[in-house]
Amino acid sequence: MAVAIRLSRGGNKKRPYYRIVVSDTRSPRDGKYLEQIGTYNPLLAKDDENRVKLNEDRARYWLGVGAQATDRVARFLDAAGIKERAAKNNPKKGEPGDKAKERAEERAAKQTEAEEAAKAAEEAANAPVAEETAQSTDEPAEGSENPATGDDASVGASTDEPAEGSEEAAQG
Repeated sequence: MAVAIRLSRGGNKKRPYYRIVVSDTRSPRDGKYLEQIGTYNPLLAKDDENRVKLNEDRARYWLGVGAQATDRVARFLDAAGIKERAAKNNPKKGEPGDKAKERAEERAAKQTEAEEAAKAAEEAANAPVAEETAQSTDEPAEGSENPATGDDASVGASTDEPAEGSEEAAQG
C-alpha cells in the first residue's frame, strides 16, 4: 500500500482549512485517511505560529516508513526542519507569454523611434544656430543679401515705410 502525506480540505466555501493527513494514495482527497498529523490554515498571516501545526514525531515516523509527501506538505516539512526539500527551478515560469513579448518589442521599437526623432529634432534645432553664428561674424557687404531674411538689402530696407503700391491698394 502506497502512503502519502497530503492535505485534506475542510471548511466552508471561500474559507479553506486543511488537515495534514497520512492516507492511502488511492483514497479521495477528502476521504478516508490513516492518521491526521497536523493542520494548515491559509487564512492566517504567514508569520502566525498557528498557520501550520505539525506533529513532528508522527511526521518523522511516516517518512521513515516510506510515506511520500506532496509538494505543499514537503514545503511545510522543510520549514519545520523535518525533511530537506530541494528547491525546484523553473526558468520559464517567470518568462512572459508570446503576446506580452510582442507588446514589449513594439513598445521598445516605438521608444527607439521617438528617441531618434527627438535626436533629429534637436540636431535640426542646433544646426541653424551654428550657421547663423558663423555668418554673423562676417559682416555682409553693402548691397548683398541679408543673411537673416534672405532679402536683398537695397529693396525695402526700412520696415516703417510701406511699399509704394500698398498705399494705393489700401485706399482703393
